[in-house]
Parts: sequence; C-alpha cells; structure tokens
Amino acid sequence: MANNCNQISDIGNKEKSHHLNWDDAKIFLGIAREGTLSGASKSLRLGIATVSRRLERLESAIGLKLFTRDQLGYKLTDEGMALIAQAEALEQAGYAFSAAAQVNDQDVRGHVRLATAQGLADHFIIPALPQFLANHPNLTIEVVTSVSTVNLHRHDADIALRMVRPERGNVSIQKLGELGFGVYASQSYLKNRKKNQQSGSFENDDFIGWSETLQHLPAAQWLERTMRGKPCRLITSNLSAQFSAVEAGLGMAVLPHFIAQPKELTCVERDIGCDQSIWLAIHSDLSHSRRVRTVADFLHKLVKENKDFLESGNLEIRT
Repeated sequence: MANNCNQISDIGNKEKSHHLNWDDAKIFLGIAREGTLSGASKSLRLGIATVSRRLERLESAIGLKLFTRDQLGYKLTDEGMALIAQAEALEQAGYAFSAAAQVNDQDVRGHVRLATAQGLADHFIIPALPQFLANHPNLTIEVVTSVSTVNLHRHDADIALRMVRPERGNVSIQKLGELGFGVYASQSYLKNRKKNQQSGSFENDDFIGWSETLQHLPAAQWLERTMRGKPCRLITSNLSAQFSAVEAGLGMAVLPHFIAQPKELTCVERDIGCDQSIWLAIHSDLSHSRRVRTVADFLHKLVKENKDFLESGNLEIRT
C-alpha cells in the first residue's frame, strides 16, 4: 500500500510532502464517481461540508487541481484523470486489508451493505431477519434497493442478491435458485372480464406496464410480445405500484408468485416463461470477511430452504 501512496504523491508538487492515504482516495473517488459533493457525501456517508473540506485539504497538500467546478458539478482535470487508476488500486488494497483483518475475528460484527430488488427485500429478506440479527447482535445490515445498477467493484455494496447475472470480473458469483412469475388479476377485474374470452388469450385485457427504463425486464418484454403494440392502461416504475394497480382492478400484471399468492390475487396464467434466476454476488476481496460471509451464508440458506415458495408461492416463508 505504501508503494501506491508514493506513486500518487510523486505526481503532485515535488515541494510538497503528502502521502495519499486510503481516506484521501475514498474522497477523491467518491467525487469523481458521483460528480457532485452531495452525491459523494451520500455514498461516503459523510457531511457535504466534510467532503468539501477534505477535498480542499487534499488538493492543497499535493499541489494539484483535481476537479473543475461548474453548474453541473465536478469534472476531473487532466491531473485528476491521471490519478484515477492509482487511487482505485489504493482503494482496493484498503478493502482487501480490512477483509483480511476480519478473517480471524471470532465475533461477527460490523456493517454489511446488501443490494437487492425491492420485492425480495420487502417480502422475503427483511421478514426473515429478526432471528438472524438476534443471533448476531453486533452486526448491522444495510439493505439497498435502488433501481440503478450496483457496481461491486466500486464497493457500492458488499453483497448483491439480484435477478440479473452480475458482471464478470473480481466477483464471486453463485446461482441460488429461481423466482417464478405469472399473470395475476383481482377478482373485481375478472368479474368484468369478457366471459367468452379464451384461456391464454389476452387480446382484450388491460395490463399494467413498466416504465421505459425498465423495458429490459423479462416481464416487460413478455408484455411487449403479448400486447402487440396495444398501450398499457397504466405504467409504473416499481413492483409495489404494480401490485396496488392490480388490487385496484386497473388491469392484469406479470408478478412474482411468492408475493401475489399471499395477497389473494388470482393467477390467470402460471407458466409464461418469465421466471428469473436468483444470483448471489460478492466482491472477491470480501469473500473471506466473517461479517460478509455470515450474511452470504444466511441468504444462501434462506433461498435454498424456500425454493418452492419462491418458485410457486404455495408455501409460507421459512426462516
């Protein structure tokens, strides 16, 4: 790590003596990645004034202007761009050091940031946490359900449980199971549905669709094939709104069985080819961390023990 520090400080003003440390690298990279002080402060969990002050101190110490400021935010200068690769190497070395230091810690403690889908968090993971956290009183789990892509290489999260296979690279990936989807409707909607409509035909049905940014989802792609250009009655950007719309009788939707079944919605079509794999991903530098490994093992066991529940929604969740 010392070599990285020396390499970075050599780029700066030779008359100044400053070794860039891990904290400096995190501030620098946070602003570079987010583009604003407010964004960096959220990702770093620091105050905006603290981030600004530490950037000013860093630029003064190394004698370089790392960013230009305009109305849109912070942009890297040429000198700042030259530091990115080395700062990332220092960041990775710091994470690896922290992970290695925890291997021999017998008491599971610390903070684990878990990125997952909103539906899995609300209806599957969080309901199973009480006993797990009771068994590990010194462990804190932060559940992140942002729709934006989580980059484990940047340590946006320690663990990701997703329905999309994570990117390759320095990441440990494991397929844990399948999440089943079907076409669901409320009883109020079905009462008004045309009685002569053939099974499996949705020509005259109303559907709840997904916003443009989520058209990559298998459910959205199935709707596009099925609707054949017919517009959806309502478009939403999250699963909770999809369920609310179906319960209100506004139309049908492609929903996961394990959430729809307990809500007593009617499954109109069970097998539509939209099932998704559930993937567990951990940054390789953290794969031996006790705190991260403990949470990963919990998720692995939880998915495996609830295989039928996730695939069909027929059973209650087992914790």
